[in-house]
Amino acid sequence: MKTILIPTDFSENSWSALAYAVSLFKDIPCNFYILHVDDLKHSSVESNSFTMPVGQIATSIKEKLDNLFRRIEQLPINQDHHFVALQDYGNLVNILRKIVQEKKIDLIIMGTKGASGIKESVVGSNTGDVITKVPCNLLVIPENARSGSPKEIAFPTDYNIFYSHPILETISEILRICKANMQVIHVSSIKRGLDPTQKKNRAYLQDYLEELFATSHSFHTLEDKNVKASIEAFANTENIDMVVMVAKNLNFLQRLLFDTTIEKLSFHTCVPLLVLHE
Repeated sequence: MKTILIPTDFSENSWSALAYAVSLFKDIPCNFYILHVDDLKHSSVESNSFTMPVGQIATSIKEKLDNLFRRIEQLPINQDHHFVALQDYGNLVNILRKIVQEKKIDLIIMGTKGASGIKESVVGSNTGDVITKVPCNLLVIPENARSGSPKEIAFPTDYNIFYSHPILETISEILRICKANMQVIHVSSIKRGLDPTQKKNRAYLQDYLEELFATSHSFHTLEDKNVKASIEAFANTENIDMVVMVAKNLNFLQRLLFDTTIEKLSFHTCVPLLVLHE
């Protein structure tokens, strides 16, 4: 049974993320926790604690949650899909950390606009904080993401980190669920080969994929000074349906996803982004 947490601000974007999640795991037994986080000032409890117990849900929020669950009932739901509403007040990142631990969450799924309301970047500051500060796998669903199970998955890497068993197991799970192809992408800004560590990590990754997905993976090397633009172009030309990255590889993650500060993401693509934590 997978345990999935989906924050919602009741926007169409957060609804799209929820519908995507239900479709992606249509054949997998899941507990879906639907979380709404409101500002602390709207709470009847006068406290600055981010771990306070949830009190009475405001009537307006309860009505929105009821409407959301009626809408969920119209989806083609697996009988092994279970939905639970959660509501809290305070800082989103701190509340997510708490719930991830308490509910043993496997995956967080967020729409890109969410509570941030930022349109100019695929994900706003809230999602950037979740990627870097919440130790849980995160699937980011852009506003204009294509529906349907992903069939072409891109895995950008600089081969500077060793991919652990938990990371590879999660990648394998996604490939099996979606029956997808994995395209490993390395972008080199200068004409030089891999160093010994990079070669070792690439060989290990290739051996793993050869053993389990012999006919459904490929490796690509691109030469471009702009890593971000190169991968975005690859995603567009190769009809990529999902991009997978590893949070442990923070330097590469920051170069590819973030703008000048690590809080604001600027990876402009219309495909979902899966960020993996160990």
